[in-house]
Amino acid sequence: MDVLRRHRVRLGGNADAPPMVFVHGYGEYQHMWRFITPEFEKDHRTVLFDIIGEDQGTVDGYPSERYGTLHGHADDLLRILRALDLHQVMLVGHSVGGMIGALAAIEEPERFAGLVMITASARYVDDDGYTGGFSRADIEGLLDAIDSNYLGWSRATAPTVMADGTRPELTEELVQSFARTNPRIALQFARATFLSDHRDDLPRITLPTLVLQCTADAMVPASVGDHLHEHIPGSRLEILSATGHFPHLSAPGPTVQAVRAFVDTVEV
Repeated sequence: MDVLRRHRVRLGGNADAPPMVFVHGYGEYQHMWRFITPEFEKDHRTVLFDIIGEDQGTVDGYPSERYGTLHGHADDLLRILRALDLHQVMLVGHSVGGMIGALAAIEEPERFAGLVMITASARYVDDDGYTGGFSRADIEGLLDAIDSNYLGWSRATAPTVMADGTRPELTEELVQSFARTNPRIALQFARATFLSDHRDDLPRITLPTLVLQCTADAMVPASVGDHLHEHIPGSRLEILSATGHFPHLSAPGPTVQAVRAFVDTVEV
């Protein structure tokens, strides 16, 4: 199956303008960017895709050996960019999508112009001198919950990570987005995400990089954003006036403003 069809790649915006690629996070799909991408379509070629591809909706179509780490997903991203013959890409990644984008940029830095990492993390598990937000037991409990009752875990977790009690429709949307993924695939992707440790990769990022961090993010504490900023050479850190883990949904205005300011500086 063609890589563009498999990942439901959707092109928008100005075909003659610089490309801007959006990579969603765990449990999400490309529609989660709908409040952000219209603001960039006039002066960018926008590219959206789904990390979990069309032929990966069953366990048989989702080879665990390829997707046991985030590198398999980074390779998928690069295959999409090669198929579209895209260069000077401005990549915007949310959560694990930010780390997937970073790994792709490390592999082929000449293909990219800049990187925006929204509430991303290089490691979720606490370590000596490092606060990732979770103990190993916390993560094992999370994985057990996904394994035993994925939909129940999704419904219990969504309000905490969305953290926007004034808009319950966003929490429900997140629950429904989680529900689209086969539970076994969701578990495999969760293991690759929440057990990953890419701290040593951060100094290898050579692109202009913006780290966007939210306040009161139950998934990625402020210390993680600080760590990314400290270890990605020349990166910028901005704290959004937004709570929760999904500012592109709950606070699209400040998110667009921060991304726009960075993109305009890089592309001058």
